[in-house]
Formats: sequence, structure tokens, C-alpha cells
Amino acid sequence: MDFIREMAFNAKTASRKLSVFGEKQKNNILFAMADALQKEKEYILKENEVDIKRAKEKGISKAMTDRLLLTGARIDDMAAGLRKLAQLSDPVGEVTRMWKRPNGLTIGRVRVPLGVIGIIYEARPNVTSDAIGLCVKTGNAVILRGGSEAISSNCAVSDVMIKAAEAAGLPKGAVCLIKDTSRECATYMMKLNGLIDVLIPRGGAGLIKSVVKNATVPVIETGTGNCHAFVDEFADFKMASDIVVNGKVSRPSVCNALESLLVHINIASEFLPIVIKALKDNGVEVRGCEVTRSIVGDIKAATEEDYYTEYLDYIISVKVVNSIEEAIDHINEHGTMHSECIITKDFANARKFQNEVDAAAVYVNASTRFTDGEELVLARK
Repeated sequence: MDFIREMAFNAKTASRKLSVFGEKQKNNILFAMADALQKEKEYILKENEVDIKRAKEKGISKAMTDRLLLTGARIDDMAAGLRKLAQLSDPVGEVTRMWKRPNGLTIGRVRVPLGVIGIIYEARPNVTSDAIGLCVKTGNAVILRGGSEAISSNCAVSDVMIKAAEAAGLPKGAVCLIKDTSRECATYMMKLNGLIDVLIPRGGAGLIKSVVKNATVPVIETGTGNCHAFVDEFADFKMASDIVVNGKVSRPSVCNALESLLVHINIASEFLPIVIKALKDNGVEVRGCEVTRSIVGDIKAATEEDYYTEYLDYIISVKVVNSIEEAIDHINEHGTMHSECIITKDFANARKFQNEVDAAAVYVNASTRFTDGEELVLARK
């Protein structure tokens, strides 16, 4: 594992140089990487075909294969994300607070880079681009270790971006990808204290649990996405159906996809046939509680385990609840504190839901799919 230690040592050295880069220098690098992604689009797509072929040979599901898939439009989106990053103000050097002590000492709190960030992630090759861009913008070096499913795509994306970035002035070694996807390499990376300053796992519950359990390096623990939509008794049916279908179908293999639907009993007999038909028309398997099945009979029975499950597939669990309080209790018990939404025309219920649901993002009349860096963070100047 000497090559990983050497990579980390070089990243640490490069991080000190990158940490003092000005806003214009970092933005020029981001623009250069964006241009390179589009210029080398055909090469990246060709390498992505290798991953897709391998996935199909292994019998990986349609939804999971979609996580791997790159298209011309998706590469354009990756490039656009880098350009939007460049348009944001530089977080490094921002003074967030200043105060004076009684003895006359003035103290300031200033944002600075962390140093070397290690990221262990699964499947989606666009994470490679996102991670590199975010780390460059914040003045941090980064060591990436992606999963075996997307190794050809990750290598292509990182190679193209690193070449362009270094040509634009990025210190050599500031961005690197570990191309060995063995578990041993990941475990070794988790224990590089003194070289990696913080480790971020991005993936399923198994990956996150493994990193938290085995790492001696400080970890920023991310969460899985068992996301819910609660259709209140005061909901607009068309809006509710559209939001549920968008949340489940637009990209079911990502962490902000909808996994469970809760419906108020007062509208269940009218609304459930509408939304379940819409879901089935889009290829979604529906698993419901006894009340749901009594209203729409031709669906599978949901188990208690279903309500805890992040499917990442064309599957959704459905439960009829007697009140907004029951919906909130169910979400707080079964959810993963990721993204939750209520569809309602009642202001008091909307505020109650937002105040009492424990999640990073709580939406009113909007899809959980909005929990995305570009949608939420990059829109903020």
C-alpha cells in the first residue's frame, strides 16, 4: 500500500500550496476542467460503455445501471456544475464572526481549507466531477476512491480533469484517484492519520457503516436516503401525484429519491387509486399496508422492514395514516433524516410538519429530489 501513502503525502504537500490560491486562480482551474470534460466527451462516454457492459453482464438492476450511465447531456451537466461553482463567492477567508474581549483582544473566526479530504464513494461517476470541483473551490486537496462498478468512468473523468487542472496551475498531486478498488486499499486509506485530514463516505448504508467502524481518520458521516412524502387531507391531488411520481421515478437510484408514501385516511379512498395507477404506469412496484390493499387490491403487502428500506429502485412502500401526528411519528421512526415532504394546502399543517419532522431538508409542496448540491447550495451567492 506504499503507493497510497505516497499519494497522500503528495496531496498533503500540494494542499498547502492550494490553500493560499486566490479566487481567480481556483475559478480558472474550474473553468479549465469544465471545458476539458466537454472536449473529451467521446472518450469519457467510450470508457463509460465499459462500465455499463460490465454491469449488464453482472445482472445489475436497471435503476442501479442508471446510476452508472453517462450521456452527453449528463457530461454537459457536470461541466455546467463546475462553471456554477466558479461563479460562487470564495468561501476561503470569509470572516464569519468578530468580537472583542474585555481585555481588548479582538478575535475573528475565519473560514479556511481543511487540508486533504478523502472521499470513498460508490457507483455514480458524476460524483468524481462534483468532488473534485468542490474541493478545488474550497482550497482542499482530495483523494478519491470510487467503486469497482464505475472504475473505467471514474478513471476517464479524473484523468481528463486532472490534466486540465494541472495545466491551469493546480499543484501536482492536489487531486488524485486511487484506481485500485480493493477493500484493502479502502481500509488502508481510512487509517492515514496525519496525511488525510477528514474522510467522507458517499454511498449506501453498508459503506457508511464500514467507514465509521474502521476509520481512525476523522469522518464526516453522511446519511442514507429513506425519504417520505405525506399527502395531507388538504392536498391538491394532481400536485400530490406529480410530486410523488417525480420523487420516485425521475431517478430512483439516488439518495434523494422517494421511498415511502404516507396518505391521510380521509382522502385515501379517492387519492390512492390515482397515485398508484400513475406509479404503476411508470414501472414502479407498490407495496402497501392493509388499508392501502383494501382500497387498491392488486399490490404486494408491505412489511415493517419495507418502511425502513432505502430501495434505490422502482419500488415504493405505501401506508395510510390516521393523522398528521401519526405521519410525523412514522417518519421520525423510520426515516434517515435526509429529505421529507408534505403536500398540503393547510398552512398550519405545513408549519407543524416542518417544525416536528427531524430531517436535513423538509419540503412543503415540493419533491425530495430538490435535495441536491446544485439545486440548493449553488443557487446561493
